Amino acid sequence: MSTMQNTISSPQKFFLYARKSTDVEDKQVLSIEAQITELRAYAKIEGLNIVEEFIEKQSAKILGRPIFGKMLARIEKGEANGILAWHPDRLARNSVDGGQLIFLLDSGGLAALKFPTFWCENTSQGKFMLNIAFGQSKYYVDSLAENTKRGLRQKVRRGEYPALAPIGYLNDPRTKTIIVDKKRASLIRKAFELYAKNGSCLEDVATFLAQSGIHSKNGKRLHRDRISFILSNPFYYGHFRYGGEIHEGKH
Repeated sequence: MSTMQNTISSPQKFFLYARKSTDVEDKQVLSIEAQITELRAYAKIEGLNIVEEFIEKQSAKILGRPIFGKMLARIEKGEANGILAWHPDRLARNSVDGGQLIFLLDSGGLAALKFPTFWCENTSQGKFMLNIAFGQSKYYVDSLAENTKRGLRQKVRRGEYPALAPIGYLNDPRTKTIIVDKKRASLIRKAFELYAKNGSCLEDVATFLAQSGIHSKNGKRLHRDRISFILSNPFYYGHFRYGGEIHEGKH
């Protein structure tokens, strides 16, 4: 009873937290700008005292979000005793982060969590519902990962390489297949022919590709290790490596 009275009597200071990542599970989530706009409007209606806003562009399915960690550390120091977010899945998609938030509610470090899209009170029922929401978020991520892996395995069975195409090929976003890069394919073929000649070495191939305008992503000359990888890549004779095995490809 005394804890409840302290919570009610003490002024609540809220940290606003908005997060969105480039991961698949966040495709349908509001943009960070939209979250902030909605949260500010909600705070005004509810009379919440927002002392600072935290913005993070990172997945919550794994541990180690730096901004989220700093926010909790400052809450533990007493700089705020509430968090406002769009939905519980913005705060946690893994069991550790979710458990940490519930522990802060239990220990009094947090007085309240507020969401425009989810009811949550600092009561036994509210924490129970919050725990379910965190569990649903984790289940969604886990299920999505399983379905993604299953889809990749099916692509491999069809002879389709489920990754970025090597130099000389392109990923076609329309058909989601790999096609020949008409501009570079002949150059890669010539690189193989050059290496097959007597007296040629990896450095000769690197020089040829550099002179032909083929460089690394940062615009530098391809390293000898990269050249060796290209020349030993089974993709160029119709197969590909995946999951530690060689598979026959359709490309």
